Amino acid sequence: MWITTQRVFYAGLLGAAAERSLGGHGVYVSPTGAPLRIRIGGSAWQSGELLVVPPQVPHQVATDHRLILNLLVESESVDPALLPDFLQHCGPVDAPQFVRRVRDAHARLLEASGRESFDGFDFDTLFFGQPLAPRPLDARIRAVVDRINADPAAPTSAEECAAAVKLSFSRFLHLFKQETGVPFRAFRAWKRARSLLRHVRQTATLTDIALDTGYPDSTHFSHSIRQVYGLRPSDILAGSRRLAVHQ
Repeated sequence: MWITTQRVFYAGLLGAAAERSLGGHGVYVSPTGAPLRIRIGGSAWQSGELLVVPPQVPHQVATDHRLILNLLVESESVDPALLPDFLQHCGPVDAPQFVRRVRDAHARLLEASGRESFDGFDFDTLFFGQPLAPRPLDARIRAVVDRINADPAAPTSAEECAAAVKLSFSRFLHLFKQETGVPFRAFRAWKRARSLLRHVRQTATLTDIALDTGYPDSTHFSHSIRQVYGLRPSDILAGSRRLAVHQ
């Protein structure tokens, strides 16, 4: 797994995931050519080698081959109107050239993993062929986004953020959703859940990881993680024991 502030690439076990709702643009690619299956918001199952899901859309993904290639692009980092055409859909997408590129990129990262860092790779160029167009953000909202990204575990409230950027509470909430496409509370919850990915190889207890990632207790932690990933935290950690993590 390769984790940056604005991107994630995961190659590994999918697990028996229930419905999930990720905070970024989700891209699922079959590593073998066998079709993946997706059910969006409880609708009928669909299948394809490439699945695309916009941010905050509940969905369930399944595969008979256990393994999956998964890209995650943070919603506030890209202009949704300027994304490649195939990323502007929801569900199975026919984009064979991109599928080949992802598989080739995975092979290159596998070769590099274990003997060097990934600093020599540019994420977007490797997977998309060019940088994705950034999302223009109001400077005040950018400051809040950067603050949450820098420390997702911090108990950052909307009231504190509004005061810090000299906006009224109601104006701040409206502007934040307008600029990022996501309500403040959902954004903060997603970033906190996302930060779990940086802890999957730790040997600490679930309670310690919950506290380190900003949750008040292990019960709240487990409930929140299951809503986001469709898996219990213990299952995520168990499935990551042999995972190489690059940050």
